[in-house]
Amino acid sequence: MSRIGRAPIMIPENVTADITVDGNVIVTGPKGTLREWVDMSVITVNKTEVDGKNCLVLTRANDQKEVRSKHGLYRALLANMVKGVTEGYSKTLLISGVGYKAQVNGNKLVMNIGFSHPVNFEIPTGIEITTPNATEICVKGIDKELVGQVAADIKAVKPVEPYHGYGIRYKDQFVLRKEVKKASKKK
Repeated sequence: MSRIGRAPIMIPENVTADITVDGNVIVTGPKGTLREWVDMSVITVNKTEVDGKNCLVLTRANDQKEVRSKHGLYRALLANMVKGVTEGYSKTLLISGVGYKAQVNGNKLVMNIGFSHPVNFEIPTGIEITTPNATEICVKGIDKELVGQVAADIKAVKPVEPYHGYGIRYKDQFVLRKEVKKASKKK
């Protein structure tokens, strides 16, 4: 049995989880509501009590390879939903370069990152973007997948170049720097 899939998902007291007949699992918490579809033909989601606490337990119908992979996948997705509606997710991006900066202007993130024009990035619904200083961008939200995708889209606007390190990178990302080419002395 899947080690990830068989672990129960603890539901905090301020979170409610509802399972519909058509396979949707709706998790509501203090930060918002998330919905995920589960393939109920092979994975069954039950709301039970384990050690006196409300839990979601996932069981699978058989041991086929595809069903085993869905077992761990759906358990991880539902656990991320519970964490998202209670704590939320965030990713921090750093901008490095001479004159590079970013600021939030209404529903847009305006970045000056070495192009001849400022880059306007539309902030999607469900995401909050802040700029604590001119070279730092914080992406926050309750949906882990959406937070990661928005952070990756912002990072893709100006990837880090390896010689000077100019560009947008994650806060914990290591950038391998290359040595610049040196002029040879000819005699």
